Amino acid sequence: MELALNFDQMTVAEKLAVMERLWEDLGRTPEAVPSPSWHGEVLSARETRISEGKAAFAPLGEVKERIRKAVP
Repeated sequence: MELALNFDQMTVAEKLAVMERLWEDLGRTPEAVPSPSWHGEVLSARETRISEGKAAFAPLGEVKERIRKAVP
């Protein structure tokens, strides 16, 4: 199936809405989405940093707020 979207004619808001719908749809069956091998390597490295006290988790709301403040 070929889907034609005129990206040049879409607003940024429309493009983001399309991406959100795609992620939502893909999220319904995460087992069907292949994960590259480097994802496991990155997760392992992050887990090590956390266990060594070199990194920490932040609540999603806090992260979103930091991003909002950083993006003009």
